[in-house]
Amino acid sequence: MRLNLNVMTTPDYLFECSWEVCNKVGGIYTVLSSKALTLHDKFNDNMLFTGPDLDNDPPDFEEDKSLFKEWTSYLPDRIRVKTGRWKIPGNPPVILVTFNHLYVEKNALYYDMWEHFGVDSYAAYGNYDESCIFAYSAGLAIEDFYRFYKLENKKVAIHFNEWTLGMGALYIRKNVPQMATLFTTHATTTGRSIASNNKPLYGKAADYNGDKMAAELGVQAKHSLEKQTAKYVDCFTTVSDITSFECKQFLGKQPDIVTPNGFENGFVPTGKEYEKKRVKARKTLLNVVEKLTGSKIGNDAFLIATSGRYEYRNKGLDVFIEVMNSLRKTCGYYREIVAYIMVPGWVYAARADLKYLLENDDDSESPLQTPILTHWLNNENDDRIVNYIRQSGFTNAPDEKVKIIFVPCYIDGQDGIFNKSYYDLLVGMDATVFASYYEPWGYTPLESISFGIPTITTQLAGFGAWCKSEVSGDDITEGVAVVNRNEDNYFEVVNEINKQIIKLINLNMTEVRENCLSLAEKARWKHFINYYYKAYEIAFERQESRNQEKI
Repeated sequence: MRLNLNVMTTPDYLFECSWEVCNKVGGIYTVLSSKALTLHDKFNDNMLFTGPDLDNDPPDFEEDKSLFKEWTSYLPDRIRVKTGRWKIPGNPPVILVTFNHLYVEKNALYYDMWEHFGVDSYAAYGNYDESCIFAYSAGLAIEDFYRFYKLENKKVAIHFNEWTLGMGALYIRKNVPQMATLFTTHATTTGRSIASNNKPLYGKAADYNGDKMAAELGVQAKHSLEKQTAKYVDCFTTVSDITSFECKQFLGKQPDIVTPNGFENGFVPTGKEYEKKRVKARKTLLNVVEKLTGSKIGNDAFLIATSGRYEYRNKGLDVFIEVMNSLRKTCGYYREIVAYIMVPGWVYAARADLKYLLENDDDSESPLQTPILTHWLNNENDDRIVNYIRQSGFTNAPDEKVKIIFVPCYIDGQDGIFNKSYYDLLVGMDATVFASYYEPWGYTPLESISFGIPTITTQLAGFGAWCKSEVSGDDITEGVAVVNRNEDNYFEVVNEINKQIIKLINLNMTEVRENCLSLAEKARWKHFINYYYKAYEIAFERQESRNQEKI
């Protein structure tokens, strides 16, 4: 996956639109926030992010009313925005778009999208309306910006992320054809739905018809929007060869280019600061477990984690629990193991009893009620992770050599228990496991090795497949172990991950950590950003070609 690049056409202005701009939901937030520094270094403030104004004062957004004031002072009433900076490396400019007032235009919008692009919104439900109205509002705002600043003679590209921004891409394609449009699907709607509904994906994918499967699984509207957006934009991209196959099969469109996701090491502490943060993270992690379980945990305990969206099967959360269960019955290692599942669930509140013990440094020797949970859930009795932990027999009793802790909240520094960011806890881990069944890319294992933490993933993750092109993937000492997974080898996967963890527990970590960082260096944005530059060139070539056809 290397490009030989000559001088290529790049934008004078670049807009990047996503539901996850200043709104952390999942991996797309990491894609955009880690890519921002590299793009901003190249385009300066001519690189603008566009996201939703959810009226919730996002902590990573700093409003600046003076930014583009000459434009915002003359906006028509139907276009309402906030301008400011995203508080991430690069500190890029952001336009947050208000959209609720445009719901009254929904029916007209959907008719227009059907008439011009064949988007079928008839069976829409869930977050479809919200996403589409936001995307439409973003398109209106960018169009107005374009016309106000008279950018007709500039090369302007707009990059729309995921089906949620599809109507924005199509609106621009129809109303401002002078702008080049790009669209990235980070996971196909139909592919994700097949996997989430426990249907076999990989062995049967070639037999599935995308439209029929979307109808069967009740995602027709999202699928239709995704399919038509891929068809009509100037450049269609996805994040891995795995998802590229899905696009061709389910959307009927081969992506123009694969744009893999990189990482920016500006998030990672170095030298003495790294060691200092690691010590603090381990102290915090162990303190929470000790207070929950009433157990004294040794400083040399092996800390291991999984994280990501709450997609029980797709993210391999079931496999992670089963691996920890198997380790309880395995010999060959001497250290205690504490396993953390850091996956946001339906949280009710941070536990008051645990919070009290932490704030008062109470060393109670009695376990708390439900010592597997750091936060109370609204649906504890129906939660799949909780139920499988209990079904597996975990009690987190003092004499259990493997303890498992479910942290069902966003680790954003304000959760009420850890009160640290995810990265500030990740640095304290000894290993991570992401046993994905469906994972178009897989940011979490890349984040892990970027922090020097060895990880185990699968070849069904785009990142895992990429790793196999750089290392063997057979040995955790390389920094990454890539386990082969399919529909039928669940317990083989469990056994292989078990074996890799035991090997890691008994290793000197210095060399492993160096291998992690060496591999992570190859996945830096300074390398992967070139695929985006190529995508911009493709988009401009298509945009110029279609506009010449109209002359």
